[in-house]
Amino acid sequence: MLLPVFDAVDAEVGAVVVAHASEADRIRRLPTETVEALAGSGAFQLGLPVALGGPGLAPTDILRRIASLARLDGAAGWCSMISSTTSTLAAFLRADVAEDTFGKGRCYGGVFAPNGRFSVDGTGATLSGRWNWGSGLQHCDVVVAGAIGPDGERRTFILDIADVELVDTWHTMGMRGSGSVDFVATNVSVDLQRSASQIRPRPIAEEHLSHFPNFALLAASVAAVAAGIASHAIEECRALAVDRRPQFSSRLLAEHAAVQSSMSRVDVALGSAVRHLWAEVDHAWQLIVSGERVAVSQRVAIRAAAAHLVEVSASVTDEMFTVAGGNAVYETSDLGRCLRDAHVVRQHIMVAPRLHETLGRHLLGLELDDAMI
Repeated sequence: MLLPVFDAVDAEVGAVVVAHASEADRIRRLPTETVEALAGSGAFQLGLPVALGGPGLAPTDILRRIASLARLDGAAGWCSMISSTTSTLAAFLRADVAEDTFGKGRCYGGVFAPNGRFSVDGTGATLSGRWNWGSGLQHCDVVVAGAIGPDGERRTFILDIADVELVDTWHTMGMRGSGSVDFVATNVSVDLQRSASQIRPRPIAEEHLSHFPNFALLAASVAAVAAGIASHAIEECRALAVDRRPQFSSRLLAEHAAVQSSMSRVDVALGSAVRHLWAEVDHAWQLIVSGERVAVSQRVAIRAAAAHLVEVSASVTDEMFTVAGGNAVYETSDLGRCLRDAHVVRQHIMVAPRLHETLGRHLLGLELDDAMI
C-alpha cells in the first residue's frame, strides 16, 4: 500500500480540493475556493526559502505533499508543484529583491524555457516573448520567464503578473484544471537584479535546498504529481470493484481473479517506482546536508527515476481504467479524469520518454551537456 510514501492532507483543505475538482476540470482552472484553501495551507510555497517564510522542508517531504494533493485532484497537485518549485528561484536573488518579489507573493508560476528575448541597457533589460504552459497563472502574483539575450546568455526573469498578458489557449484533453495558459511580455522593462542565470547559477540564500539541483527537483516534483494521480486511480478502481458487478456476472468485480491480480501488480509497480525516486532524491539530499556536491551521475539517477515513475503511473492509470470496465466512462467516476491527466503529465519535457536518450549518453560514457540535468 502507498500510504507510507505520501502525507495526509489537512482534512479541511482536502475536502475543498475534492469538492471542487470536477469544477476545476470544467472551467479549466482552479476555482477560487481551491486556490484560497491551498494558499492558506502553504501548498504554493513548499520550496520558498525559510527567510521568506518558507517551511524549510527536505525534498522528499515536498514530493510527498505534492503527491498527496494530486491524489485528491491532479490539477491541484500540479499547481502546487509549479508554484513550489518556482519559489526555489528566490534563493538565487539578492535578499531585498527576493523579498520584494517572492516574499510579497503567495503563488508563483511561469516558464523556465528560454522562449523570450532580452536586450540589456546598463542595469536594466527589455524583455519580449510568448511562453506556453504557464500553469495556474490566473491566480499567481509572480511570473517567471526564461529568455535568451546577447551572445546567447540565458536568464530567468521575475515579473509581476501585471507585466504580462494571459492568452487562453488551454483547451486540452487532460490536466484541464491547471489553467496552463500562454502568456506574453511585450517590451517589458525589468531590472537585471530581478533575474538569475539559467546555466549553473549560484545561490545567494545559504539553505540546503538552494543547493539541490533545480531541474532534478522539478522533474521529481512532476513525477510526484503523476504518482498521486495513479494512486487516485487505484483507489477509485478499488471502490468500484467492491461495489459493482460486471454485466452478466453474479460476482462483484473484486471477486474476479483477474481483477485481484491486477490490483496486486499495480500496487507493487507504483509503490516500487515511488520509493525508488524518493530514495534517489534522499541520497542526493544527504550529500548536500553533509556538505558534498551532487555529481552528474546522481542527477542522472534522479531524472531517470522520475521519468520511470511517470511511465509507470500512466500505465497503472490505464490498467485501472480498463479493469473498471464500463463504469469508468461515466462522470460519476474520476477514472476518466485520472486517465487524461496522467497522459498530459507524461508529455512534460522534464519527464518525457525522449529524456532517456540524453540519460543513456551518460550511461554509455558519451559526452553529455549536463547543464539542464
